[in-house]
Amino acid sequence: MKEFQVNDCEDVLLSMRLIVDQLNDVIGKLDQEAIKGMLKKILEGERVFVMGAGRSGLVAKAFAMRLMHLGFTVYVVGETTTPAVREEDVVIAISGSGETRSIADLGKIVKDIGSPLITVTSKKESTLGRISDIAMVLPSKAKNDLDAGGYLERNMRGDYKNLPPLGTAFEITSLVFLDSVIAQLIMLTGASEAELKSRHTNIE
Repeated sequence: MKEFQVNDCEDVLLSMRLIVDQLNDVIGKLDQEAIKGMLKKILEGERVFVMGAGRSGLVAKAFAMRLMHLGFTVYVVGETTTPAVREEDVVIAISGSGETRSIADLGKIVKDIGSPLITVTSKKESTLGRISDIAMVLPSKAKNDLDAGGYLERNMRGDYKNLPPLGTAFEITSLVFLDSVIAQLIMLTGASEAELKSRHTNIE
């Protein structure tokens, strides 16, 4: 069994500060017209379908859960009980790179069907970004941005440049953004906390 000497937790605190800085930076760069367009399509769609791969897929499922709590008919693409997408539905893809093959291929199918496609991504000029009706860009480091430096790279002052690994910055940013979209939808629909609680699972 390996033994490790842990003398401090400074990198934990540093990572949290870097993530907070990242969120503050993204807030100032968000396209508010894109946000309004996203809200409108969610409200007007007959049903909402969400999709993502890996950790982005977990963010998609968390968003789907909150939409369900709000009373939307929502499905996660890839689940065995997910029905066919129709033109009147809206599909939301979450992909930091916008190039994840499985999600990009599904995005093309969505466009062939004629459904509105919204992509939450860090790359507007990606495959998904280009074909989407709305590309909701969250500027952040994606997992394949190797040229941006590894999470152990230090700058000239000796500080870490990007401590959280791989696509963590995008995934956390997208989770916070989508939960904030839920907050706006609560206001727009007039939903009460009691209504949300009434739809929360009671068999967990």
